[in-house]
Amino acid sequence: MPVCTLCPRSCHAPREDDSGLGYCAMGWLPVVARAAAHDWEEPCISGTRGSGTVFFSGCPLGCVFCQNAPISHRGAGVRMTVPELAELFQRVEDLGVHNLNLVNPTHFAPVVLEALTLARPNIPVVWNSSGYETVEMVRSARGLVDVFLPDFKYATAETSADLAHAPDYFEVATKAITAMCEQTGEAVWDREGLLLRGTLVRHLVLPLRVKESLTILDTIAARLPPGTPVSLMRQYTPMNESKIPGLDRRLTLREYARARDHMKELSLPGYCQGKEAADAAFTPAFLDRESTRLFPHTEP
Repeated sequence: MPVCTLCPRSCHAPREDDSGLGYCAMGWLPVVARAAAHDWEEPCISGTRGSGTVFFSGCPLGCVFCQNAPISHRGAGVRMTVPELAELFQRVEDLGVHNLNLVNPTHFAPVVLEALTLARPNIPVVWNSSGYETVEMVRSARGLVDVFLPDFKYATAETSADLAHAPDYFEVATKAITAMCEQTGEAVWDREGLLLRGTLVRHLVLPLRVKESLTILDTIAARLPPGTPVSLMRQYTPMNESKIPGLDRRLTLREYARARDHMKELSLPGYCQGKEAADAAFTPAFLDRESTRLFPHTEP
């Protein structure tokens, strides 16, 4: 039975194929909750034909406000073996999407990477994660992952402890994202502006926590390679009941403007979201039935 050290928590929990006692509460085999063309990523990821997203259940970080709580906190989805996952990747590629976008795959990394080895896609592979990764995991994806799409969530131990029980988040994520940038090198784009290779760093501005956003933007400017693209997100939507200050409301115009203006002052390239992104309608429907016949999803 594998004893897990995949994520920075290194909880050494036993994990069987279909059950686990670690922080992510998942077994060794991946559980997939959705596979579909997705139009709501950054323009360089979704393009005109969509990004081929595969959403994995469970999470090594477990933020209290997660918009994907049905899968990150409650584990909905279908368990898959390596051959089944490799076949799913092929079916997603057959949708005609621009890339294969693996959403929150960290706690299933060995099986996911084995599936990619078994059936290497002919489109870029995107590793879409919380940023809470080990450098070793990043290095294990060399040659299999073309684009890293990490979040850079928290700047203080207090906030990351309160919201994700991970007081070490900032230093861990900084090291991991630095390793991602070093591994992918400078961003490579095609003629349509799609990202073929590189690291795109996301940051979600949270209510009452704009100072942390400024710190994170400063860190990106100072510690990551010049030209690293940034996605400054304003899509926070209160989805779960929480008594933590600020998490019961959307971001104000002034809060987002402070972060956006600082990003411009630092001359960081990338994207800024419109206020329409803060809507629960942008959260996809996830599978809660044991049937792989429903993959890939075709509904909006």
